[in-house]
Amino acid sequence: MATNHNNNVALKNAAFDVGLDCVIKASPLLSKTPRLRHSILETGKKVSATLRPANALASTLPPGVLSDQADYGAAFIETFDRILARRLSEATLRKIAKNLVHGALVQGGQRSVIDDFAAQHNANPPATMTISPGKTCNLQCTGCYANAGPTAEKLDWETFDRIITEAKTKWGVKFLVISGGEPLAYRSNGKGLLDAVEKHPDVFFMFYTNGTLIDEKTAQRMADLGNVTPAISVEGWRERTDERRGAGVFDQILAAMARLRKAGVFFGISLTATRHNAEEIFSDEFLDFFIEEQGAFYGWVFHYMPIGRFYTLDLMPTPEQRIWMWKRSWEIVKERKVFLADFWNHATVSNGCIAGGGANGGYMYIDWNGSVTPCVFVPYSPVNINKIYANGGDINDIWSNPFFADIRTWQKGYTKDKGNWLSPCLTRDHHKVLSELIAQHEPDPIDENAHQALLDPEYGRGLERYGELYENLSEPIWREHYLQGQSK
Repeated sequence: MATNHNNNVALKNAAFDVGLDCVIKASPLLSKTPRLRHSILETGKKVSATLRPANALASTLPPGVLSDQADYGAAFIETFDRILARRLSEATLRKIAKNLVHGALVQGGQRSVIDDFAAQHNANPPATMTISPGKTCNLQCTGCYANAGPTAEKLDWETFDRIITEAKTKWGVKFLVISGGEPLAYRSNGKGLLDAVEKHPDVFFMFYTNGTLIDEKTAQRMADLGNVTPAISVEGWRERTDERRGAGVFDQILAAMARLRKAGVFFGISLTATRHNAEEIFSDEFLDFFIEEQGAFYGWVFHYMPIGRFYTLDLMPTPEQRIWMWKRSWEIVKERKVFLADFWNHATVSNGCIAGGGANGGYMYIDWNGSVTPCVFVPYSPVNINKIYANGGDINDIWSNPFFADIRTWQKGYTKDKGNWLSPCLTRDHHKVLSELIAQHEPDPIDENAHQALLDPEYGRGLERYGELYENLSEPIWREHYLQGQSK
């Protein structure tokens, strides 16, 4: 029986490869023929449905959640139409289709590895991982979550490479996120980020970048590799971006985007929403400029989180703004078919919080010192990857850590009880729960800012109050729009 199943999978994968070759050869024609692109995409959608593993959660998801996930699927199809229309490099087209779409999104990763992990642990492994290999950055942005700057703190090349290798071979990961510092500033043993991308062609890499180090040579190398996409950070229009990132940075970003377009690189934007810029970055004018004129294919929206350099609660979007952002972001996804992911307001797409490995597959974060945290925005680490490796362990020792395990237990209970998925964040929406877990497990703060936050009673009370206010606003929407009569 297993042999027949494996043969079936092999045949389907071979058929996918043949179809991909045909699409790539026809890409010059496809870029000029919308109707043909539409036909190809519809066929690909049907083929993907036959290759996608069964989703055990689907029958338990609330009606509104299923609707959100379908809307994201439609936005992704439209994004792929833009990809075919804009003539990316051949290597990029191939790696987007094979690594990102087929490997990460359709299959959910390397299925044989995932199935082996699930059989051993009775749970799925993390679906991805975020790694910050170096803290070095050529900018010093106000409120930087990483407090990055001119520092030598970094993972050595061997450790960075081993983490990527184990993410593939032990968790089946096909999609990795790289953060920083500035990822393009990372150097160890004469190697940098793009050397890691080249060494692991079976993984698709996305990295968050300020964009200022993307010269023509770097853009061309990304186009030649294909399995990498930069998400360039923008704070809003020129005045707001330069105010936070430095004079002239906005123009440097536009120059970098021009180089990426010329080389045929798949790229997007990363936006940090604050109390002061939320309406600006969600405006039609702003999105038209970056998606249509500058050629960004996707966008990630992060809400300002009070961690890192000069943390403050005063920059967080208000609860009222957050509700507005929820409504506005879904208008953009549904009506404009733009792949714009708001990590907090779109938790319905990820089935809730994904920190700590996620109860249904999620992610973990490793920083330049080897500290492992449940999330980029939860700066408390119970374990260090350098110490694990020194003691003969591997990344599975991260996953099994009790702090992360208890986070996943909380997530599972919250999901099972149909808790308000518009309010998913352990740090901001359920800070009391996080505080109790920190008190129980005593993970180490990863920097002095995180240490000071633990000692600041106003900080904790402020976040708890924020969570209560937002819950009062979002709970009626969760019940009426998402549960639609289902009992909690």
